[in-house]
Amino acid sequence: MKDTHKHKGMRNQLTEILVAKGIADKKVLEAIKTIPRHLFLDSGFEDHAYQDKAFPIGAEQTISQPYTVAFQTELLQIKPNDRILEIGTGSGYQTAVLLHLKAKVYTIERQQELFKKTKLFFAKMNYRPKKVVFGDGYKGLPEDAPFDGIIVTAGAPKVPKALMSQLKVGGKLVIPVGVDSQTMTLFTRKSEKEFEKQELGAFRFVPLLENKN
Repeated sequence: MKDTHKHKGMRNQLTEILVAKGIADKKVLEAIKTIPRHLFLDSGFEDHAYQDKAFPIGAEQTISQPYTVAFQTELLQIKPNDRILEIGTGSGYQTAVLLHLKAKVYTIERQQELFKKTKLFFAKMNYRPKKVVFGDGYKGLPEDAPFDGIIVTAGAPKVPKALMSQLKVGGKLVIPVGVDSQTMTLFTRKSEKEFEKQELGAFRFVPLLENKN
């Protein structure tokens, strides 16, 4: 599959929809405009790639709605070379957005089928995360901590303590918390012991499963 003028036009339209929904970060919008989202889906679903909705990608997972990807990314306030931990690689689209913002990305996927597929896809597309790990996102990556930002792309019934502990002071954790529907939650680490918490509206995600490898 190629990336054509038609696709670029569709991305421009998608970006306008996101602006209308309140996404303001220019770098995040630039990433949405640039990244060929249709290549992250099977070729039969090309037409769905630039609609603002989630879409199944196999292994009972979804590629998140572009608005959700942009919203979560914007909350992280990424600067070049920030170390970002992503829980739930999925199709790799969110990873690509983080890489576009020049973050150093460490990403974990617990579905083996998706892990293998996405790892090959990254190589083919020349996307270079620092680490692509098959493992349990609840545990994070203690050996690579601390992180400037952590983004969780699945609904967590509770906030994993391991992830909180792997944030730098000043770092941000963006996580959808809840069982059937989730509240997007932003934690900012203020000191060793202190976290500021903000709740930012309802979203729907596939569940973040613990100890499921």
